[in-house]
Amino acid sequence: MSAPASPCPAPTSRRPSYAAVLRVPHARRTFAAALAARLSYGTVALSVLLSVTRATGSYAASGAVMAVFGASAVLLMPVRAALVDRHGPRRSLLPMAVAHSALLCALAALTWRPGASPVTLAAVTALTGACAPPLGPTMRAVWAELVGDRLLLQRAYSLDGVAEELLFVSGPALVGVLLRFGPPPVGLLLSAALMVMGTCAFVTSPAVRGTGCPKPGGVRRGRGFPPGLLQPMAAAAGLGLALSAVELLVTAFARQRSYDDAVVPWILGALSAGSAAGGLLNGAIAWRAPARERLPWFMAGAGVTLSLAGLAPGPWTLAAAMTCAGAFVAPTLTTAYLLAEETAQESTRTRAGAWVNAAVNAGSSTGSVTAGLLIGRVPLWGCFVLAGAVAVVTASACRPAVPTRAGLTAGQRTADGT
Repeated sequence: MSAPASPCPAPTSRRPSYAAVLRVPHARRTFAAALAARLSYGTVALSVLLSVTRATGSYAASGAVMAVFGASAVLLMPVRAALVDRHGPRRSLLPMAVAHSALLCALAALTWRPGASPVTLAAVTALTGACAPPLGPTMRAVWAELVGDRLLLQRAYSLDGVAEELLFVSGPALVGVLLRFGPPPVGLLLSAALMVMGTCAFVTSPAVRGTGCPKPGGVRRGRGFPPGLLQPMAAAAGLGLALSAVELLVTAFARQRSYDDAVVPWILGALSAGSAAGGLLNGAIAWRAPARERLPWFMAGAGVTLSLAGLAPGPWTLAAAMTCAGAFVAPTLTTAYLLAEETAQESTRTRAGAWVNAAVNAGSSTGSVTAGLLIGRVPLWGCFVLAGAVAVVTASACRPAVPTRAGLTAGQRTADGT
């Protein structure tokens, strides 16, 4: 496959704007298509949960099916990303999207009426998760191809992270609107349509043409697991572990103080709003410290503010605390992805981002289970402190394992196959 039609633009200012990101040739079209496809991930989780619950009449069965769905999607993500790196997005993503969408339609058919077998549903959802295209890691690899300037790339990653945050907030709301007009499986059909149409538009963009394909004279495959990924993966896993407890902790906070459950979405929304604001601010700053030095500080900030949130006397002070904690979330993830991109070889960018993404989700799954066991056995403020302590301890443990690609000498790059 040939390279993108337009070369990377030279930086036009010392502090490029977000508008400059979207002025990069083909950026708007490619980003919009990727967001349309990724919106499917914002709608599918709730749609699967509600559809399986309605079909089986069992919360235990729906929980087990969701666990299988999440495990297959997360554990196999690096494998799917490796296929994108090896064969390119056009030859890899579209078959995954078609298979994933077809299985979503099959799941919709199985759950349209009550009485479906939980075993059958678990098998179908496992296959559905296994085929989920790694759209987020691929889009970040495309950004790295499109944008040559590091400051502009930081802005692009920040914009991407904030948009993804908004997708996972708006996705469930969209499902809620659909439920007024049809049963929960309609959400599965919507997710399938978004995935196929968005992925088709994404892979046909000129910007995607050369992403993931080895360059002339380059290597086709990376050699082993890059040790430099350990720092961003550890940070992502620690952040996921800490944040996954928040939903349960906020719910327990409201119920222990006899507040209406309606305050819970507002408090969680404050966390998302803080994350969006922090992500935009992070992208706007021309940081002097390298990503490997900023990452532990962002992690520590998230941990300290999350620990202090347990001292909130009421729901609105807790919402304010969640806003402050959220302000460190998007910067942490954006910096982790930047560090992964710096560390990875050019032919393994998608895979590197997928490992970080998988680490976030693995941490989230573990944290939810742990929080469920601790609530009721440990004072609620202590649960907040423990959640924050996870982030702080991870921050202290985050150390760069190897020099980043930018810091390697020419001899080192040749030896490492970069």
